[in-house]
Formats: sequence, structure tokens, C-alpha cells
Amino acid sequence: MVAHETPPHVFSLSDSHLPSFRDLTMKRRQFLTSSAGGVGALALTQCSLHRASSSPRGADLPVADAIASSRDGLLDVELAAAPRQVALGDREVTLSTYGGRFPAPRLEVRPGDRVRWHFTNHLPQPTNLHFHGLHVTPTGSGDNPFRKIAPGKSFTYEFDLPTTHPGTLAWYHPHLHGTVAEQLFGGLAGLMVVRGAIDEIPEVKAAREEFLVLQDFSFDDRGQIAPPAAGRRVLGREGDRVYVNGEVNPQIAIASGELVRLRVVNASPSRFYRLQLEGHPFHLIGTDGGAIAAPVELDEILLVPGERIDVLVKGDRDSGQFRLTNLPYSRGGMGMMGSGMTGNRGMMGGRGMMGNASARESDEQVLATVTYSGAIAPQPLPERLLAVDALPEPSRTRRFTMNHGMVPGLGMTFLINGQPFDAGRVDTRVQLNDVEDWEIVNTGIMDHPFHLHAHPFQILSRNDRPEPYRAWKDTVLVRPGESVRVRVKFADYPGKTVYHCHILDHEDLGMMGAIEVMA
Repeated sequence: MVAHETPPHVFSLSDSHLPSFRDLTMKRRQFLTSSAGGVGALALTQCSLHRASSSPRGADLPVADAIASSRDGLLDVELAAAPRQVALGDREVTLSTYGGRFPAPRLEVRPGDRVRWHFTNHLPQPTNLHFHGLHVTPTGSGDNPFRKIAPGKSFTYEFDLPTTHPGTLAWYHPHLHGTVAEQLFGGLAGLMVVRGAIDEIPEVKAAREEFLVLQDFSFDDRGQIAPPAAGRRVLGREGDRVYVNGEVNPQIAIASGELVRLRVVNASPSRFYRLQLEGHPFHLIGTDGGAIAAPVELDEILLVPGERIDVLVKGDRDSGQFRLTNLPYSRGGMGMMGSGMTGNRGMMGGRGMMGNASARESDEQVLATVTYSGAIAPQPLPERLLAVDALPEPSRTRRFTMNHGMVPGLGMTFLINGQPFDAGRVDTRVQLNDVEDWEIVNTGIMDHPFHLHAHPFQILSRNDRPEPYRAWKDTVLVRPGESVRVRVKFADYPGKTVYHCHILDHEDLGMMGAIEVMA
């Protein structure tokens, strides 16, 4: 940890301050939000420090082991990245953690706040931080993917949120090219909540809020993260067990008549989650970039790596237990490492050397169990939420083609517009405040979620079919053979950042480009 005295207003977690998870008592967190007109006090709620034990019936749904909220317009935290032994499900394992905790602390801010994070790297390899979903500066001490923090070194991230920033669920994780999948798969992910207008809609405000961080891991006999098997990096690594907030099949309590607000992030490096709640529809109220205009009822939701959803679930049963499941889904991958190359950077196709290998279609998995307990007066769903204004007509249209191939000296790699990532190259230059349409095309044989840093966009169409509702996004799935058109305004922040596939092994293997917004 940084060798300086921590001011009394700074949220600080150092190894010397942390109790063992075995010593933490299991208590339900009660977090008091701030009163109207002000921000909540910076708080580590000690009563919330707990680990719920796993059992066949499931544990109570745990949330982040600490919450830090901004005070007087400032979120000031001191959190290090470091390996730590933690209780995960039914065993002791070693994970990489933020602040020595798993799940990582939840950070809460409001539009116009300043974020100051005193960060120290205690990992054995370099790292950095990405504030996924925040519209903030991507340069300097902001959401800078080119920042490199060596082992044992410290850096202070400091940036301001726009006063117009929407309320949304963002998250933080590492983003140093070449190590992103490994470090995320090692445990490094935490929630960052921007409180805004959606939280003040009466029906949404009355709903009980639960956060679900979906992660998968594989461990060896010593409780260490198991390296991916041969070929798994090419397909995108997936763990052999899925956890919700660090637990296996936790319980989510619901009363008859109650609305529960589930805020879900896919923090896995490669796994897709095809979510379905037995006997209950989802009422979608928000996506990556915040609220949509009106609730959309959905029987299931596909959540790709990096995506977030904000849904309401209505307790319209008298009693019972209902499974939140991850239904089977295949990400493709037949014929990976196959023949059919043309030239030094040839695109891949045809039959492959890996036979029937694919980004696996897993069996149905139970993620959590919704359990009825008690009854309250019925809470209504909101009829309207927040307007999502259409962006102006674009000044130009660009095309981005995602595929894979062999590159001399690099071997198997993943490409955007025929090139692997090069940190010394700028692939796309745009003008500040310009509006552009991007046509993102997948000519490969695997699904690719496309993610753009710092600048949210709206999805216009898929294969020329209009999207059913308008929403702010930062990640969009592009399936093989699909063309997705998005519209983005490059507002507020000049500077250099990146776009990439959010199957993070693909990003590490080259499927990323650099973009510079010119003032």
C-alpha cells in the first residue's frame, strides 16, 4: 500500500486492516442512501462484512463486501490490487482482489462528482484500471487503457463525471493489453454505480435493489486459478463453475406483491449468460448506458461479456422457489485454426484442425434461486422511464470487419479490418462532437461482442432490421455473418482510447483498435 498516511475522509483497505473472511459475521447489509439534494457519506458499512456459506439450498444473496459513496462531490478511495486467499463457495482459493476483498468494494457516485482512486499494484505483473461504462476522459489520469502500472508501483486516477452523466451501472476491471483476460479471470472486477434520475422514479425507488456480479472460475488442486487448456484462449476461456457475487446458487428473497430490481453485470472474460427466471418475465428498464424510455417485457435476456442489465421482477406468486438459470448457448468456433487463409493476414474459413471444438454450449446452469417470503401491498411497475433522444444524422459512415487469421511472428490472432492491435498505431481518427455511423461486420465463425470505450452509442439495426427500442450501449454482440449498425457522438473528450472484442482473450490476441478523437 502507498506509504503515506490515509486522510480520515479516504476509504482505505490495506491488508493490515482486513479481517480474515473466517472472522467475518454473516449479516444482511443495510445501506442507507443519501437524502435528496446531497450525496451519501463515504462509508464502509462494517455490519455488511460477511461470507455466506454455500449449501444445497443456496445461501443468502451476498453483495459487495464494502460500499464507498461520494461525499461533497468527491469519491476518494485507496484500493490496491493484490492476491489473497478467500472463501469461494465451498473452498478456500487464491484470487486477485481489490482492497483484499472478494467481491470487490462497490463504488457509488453521482453526476458531477470527482473520482480520486489511489491505486497500488501488488500483483506479480503490470496492470491498470478501466472504468467500463463511464463517459469520462480517456487520457491522463482518467480511463486510460494505455496506462501501465508496474508491480509495486502506485498511481492516482483522478477524473470528473459530467454533470449530465446518466444514472447507470458501470464496473471497473484491468485493461492492460495482453493480460486482460488472465487478470479478470483471476477475480479483478468491481461495481461502480452512478446514481441518477432513474433511481428517483417512484416505482423504481420503491423496488428493493439487488446487485448480481456473474463470474466463472477454474481452480487446480491447490486452489490456484487453473491456466486455460490448449486452444481455450483461441475460443475464449470459460471456468468450470459459475458464481454470483462469489457464491454458488445464492437465494434472492422476494415478498408476494414486491418489485425487486436486479442489476446484473457479466464480469466473465468469455462466457455468455442466457438468463431466464422460472415463472417470471424480466421487465427491462436499463441497459449499459442507463434507462430506456419504457419497460420492455422479456422472457429471457442474453448477456454477453461486459454487458449490464437493469430489470424489475414482479413478485406475483404467493409462495415457492424459482430458479434463475443460464440456458445453453453456443458462441460458435467450429473450424477455428482452420485452413482457407489468403496472404499474410488471410481470413479464416472452411474446415478446421480442431474438429468439433467450439466455444462450448453448456448445460443449463442454476445461477440463483428466487424464494418467496411474506407478502406486501402490490407494488406497480413504472409505465414510463426516461426519454432516450435520437442522435443527429451522421457526418460519415465507417466499416469495421472482425475476423481471425495467422500473422507472421504472432501466429493465431484476431483482427479488426485485417490488422491485429498495435499500440503505436492509430486506426481511426474522428472529430470531436462529430456523429458517425459504424457498421460492424463479423465475417468469422465465432460471436464477437464489440465494445467502445468512453463514448456510448445507440444500436440502429442488425442486418438492416431496426432495433425494437432505443437504448444507450457500450457493448454490442455481432454474430457470424451479421452486420450491426451503431450511431455514436464523440462528445466532450478529445484523446486516444480503444474499441475491441469483449471476449477478452480475443482482445489480448489482437482484436482491438485505437481511436483518437481530434479536438
